[in-house]
Amino acid sequence: MTFVVGSSCVDVLDLACVEECPVDCIYAGGRMAYVNPVECIDCGACEPVCPVEAIVPEDQVDEADAEFVGENARFFTEALPGRDEPLGNPGGAAQAGSIGADTPYVEGLAR
Repeated sequence: MTFVVGSSCVDVLDLACVEECPVDCIYAGGRMAYVNPVECIDCGACEPVCPVEAIVPEDQVDEADAEFVGENARFFTEALPGRDEPLGNPGGAAQAGSIGADTPYVEGLAR
């Protein structure tokens, strides 16, 4: 199991979760943050610090946010708009810096 960032994060991007994550597996996109499901150790440290309660365990994602399970993974496994290659598993968000892009699904959400 991993944690998932859901729709409540879109256009909020508080990033308190990034500071709390002991393995640095939460990456900043353009409109929201994404948990790398390969790097996440399922500790749950990010969940209570999210001011909009956007982070939940994968097996507890509301039906309305079900698409975000896949979107968190796609952020790392598919090339994002403006990029030639997938981000992959860079081994830490601090090293990668702000990605500044989102999955096409998130990018297309109404503002």
